[in-house]
Amino acid sequence: MLAGGAARRLGGADKPGVRVGGRPLLDRVLTACAGATATVVVADARPTVRPVTWAREDPPGAGPVAALAAGLRGTSAEHVLVVSADLPFLHRTTVRRLLTSLAGSGAEGALLTDADGRDQPLVAAYRASALRRELTALDAAHGGLTGLPLRRLTAGLHLVRVPDPVASFDCDTWDDIATARARIREHGHVLDEWISAAKDELGIELDVDTAVLLDLARDAAHGVARPAAPLTTFLVGYAAGRAGGGPEAVDEAARKAAALALRWEEENSPGPDAGATAGTTAGTIPATTDGTDAGATPGTDAGTTAGTDAGATPGTDAGTADGTGVGFSPDVAADPKGADAGPGGRPDAG
Repeated sequence: MLAGGAARRLGGADKPGVRVGGRPLLDRVLTACAGATATVVVADARPTVRPVTWAREDPPGAGPVAALAAGLRGTSAEHVLVVSADLPFLHRTTVRRLLTSLAGSGAEGALLTDADGRDQPLVAAYRASALRRELTALDAAHGGLTGLPLRRLTAGLHLVRVPDPVASFDCDTWDDIATARARIREHGHVLDEWISAAKDELGIELDVDTAVLLDLARDAAHGVARPAAPLTTFLVGYAAGRAGGGPEAVDEAARKAAALALRWEEENSPGPDAGATAGTTAGTIPATTDGTDAGATPGTDAGTTAGTDAGATPGTDAGTADGTGVGFSPDVAADPKGADAGPGGRPDAG
């Protein structure tokens, strides 16, 4: 990885350290290349999201061809990925595509092309032997590699091209940085970007099905209470960790928590409670065997003064003939025939 440029179009800013989506550009590219058996970064050493080997071209600032030669000296791999440190949208899938294209052809390199069809030699996979051959030839022809452009190196290689206008996007100016920052906050990208940033920050390599966790958070929020969503997903992560981690452990813990949230919600749904005792309504206190309400003094309605119904004027029954006043206003007189008089003298069905 080449990360030691002068960044003149950024006013000399530390380009690998510029943050996009909360992460330095360098760390974003390192995450995309996490499957490499060895990673050599040609630049001055700095803290990174994962361990790397540091190298430096001689002299420092000698240009991309000299930097590539310095990095190549740090690996013995047959196939090498060569990337710059300013690729905010480089992804592991792109890396796999490049390596697959190289391995499945007789080419000496597979490189991305940008939206205008231009070659991007610093987003490419090469056969290390071909690079060493061309570097040796250039060194002999020019008395060194300082200042040589990359096209001098790639001109002697047999290449295949992989179009990818997104992954090939690099940040050379502050406008490019602004474009990259805006893109990752678009609706279709922001969640994946946030998950990647959080995993980097927490040192997590685990890939999980985010849809499962989002469904769980929804069920907990709707079936229990909104604050239950983040707490439940935290508990799922903790349980998965105790179970040894891995996507399977996360899925199993999420499944159990989702089933619990659904059971919780079913208890609050309208309709008879399947767990209620026969002959009673869910959430009510069953009547005692002697005809009185549980907890009341025999012969009285629970919670009222003896002989009166709750909310009724003492000495009157609220709207029924049998002494019980279920849901009627206390100012409606009891009809002596057992029915309450409605408008026009019609009895109200009680």
